[in-house]
Amino acid sequence: MSKIQMKNAIAELDGDEMTRVLWAVIKEKLLEPFIDLKTEYYDLGLKSRDDSDDKITYDAAAAIKRLHVGVKCATITSNEARKKEYNLKQLTRSPNGIIREELDGTVFRAPIFVNNIKCCVTSWKKPIVLGRHAYGDVYKNCEIKTECAGKAELVFTGEDGKEIRKTIQVMKGPGILQGIHNMDSSIESFARCCFNYALDQKISVWLGTKDTISKTYDGNFKAIFARVFEEEFKAKFDAAGLEYFYTLIDDAVARVMKSEGGFLWACKNYDGDVMSDMIASACGSLAMMTSVLVSPDGNFEYEASHGTVQKHYYRYLKGEKTSTNPVATIFAWTGALAKRGEMDGTPELVEFARKLEKVTLAVIEEGLMTGDLARIASPAASKVLNSWEFIDEIASRL
Repeated sequence: MSKIQMKNAIAELDGDEMTRVLWAVIKEKLLEPFIDLKTEYYDLGLKSRDDSDDKITYDAAAAIKRLHVGVKCATITSNEARKKEYNLKQLTRSPNGIIREELDGTVFRAPIFVNNIKCCVTSWKKPIVLGRHAYGDVYKNCEIKTECAGKAELVFTGEDGKEIRKTIQVMKGPGILQGIHNMDSSIESFARCCFNYALDQKISVWLGTKDTISKTYDGNFKAIFARVFEEEFKAKFDAAGLEYFYTLIDDAVARVMKSEGGFLWACKNYDGDVMSDMIASACGSLAMMTSVLVSPDGNFEYEASHGTVQKHYYRYLKGEKTSTNPVATIFAWTGALAKRGEMDGTPELVEFARKLEKVTLAVIEEGLMTGDLARIASPAASKVLNSWEFIDEIASRL
């Protein structure tokens, strides 16, 4: 059998723990037998990042910008426990955060629907695409824990030397302070990414902030989105029969729970972090959700939306065959391969990626699935498979 040829490589970003194990199995069983796979490989495992002082992460981000397409395995963001476990030199930054900053990208996440996994929110008939602004807010904050009474101030010193000073609070005792920021340019990029992605997917856009309370910070998001939409996208949305809808974040949450879905929900960084997990959980599993980072200048990085499945990895090290769900990781690969095929004009690569997605979901709909889905499947699973068995079932149908 002749393999499907790739004209250009994609950036391959390997990761950690159980997802790293399954990453290799997916390549061996589902990709390499059918595709002459071309990748530029970057090991973003925690120890590799620590050894290179994060240089490899920046190199990987540069490769995505150069090749325009990347695929990423789940990675560990270090904490004190991980520092001790892996004997790290330092606490390394979130690799996802670094890549998002380098690409100036927006993260879009959407649940993967299958007929025998019922959504907890019965009104949802179509996937809700969650667009998360991947810059600033609490993810790039500055914090202080105070031990006595005092005055907390917010100070900005301009390049011209002019100073703006505001009192945050006159504190009568110990407390905590947090400073966050954002950039107009980043919010503009976020808006353009959302509107362009919505046009590509043929879905409307919702935005929700709390501008009634945060009149300046959240109000800036509202104002920039409105301006970008009116100046650059309104005519295109009208022609496509789509809408842009703004409301307060609390109203947006209430409306989402009663909607049919089928729209792009644009969220600030923290809101998007939380709400994407809510949507994933309501639709069945974090392992049944796609995630793609899109930059304003047309670069794409596909990844699983979940973590490294630490507990399963420890069981795997003891020799167990775990029932870890690999669907989101498979869809990260198919998303990247399909985009590579679209960019390079190789329809056979796009066709293979879509076929792999359909076969993966067909296996689940036949009642063959991993343990996380078996607990919520209706009708009940006919057989619960470990990860290797599940991947083999997919491979046998390709």
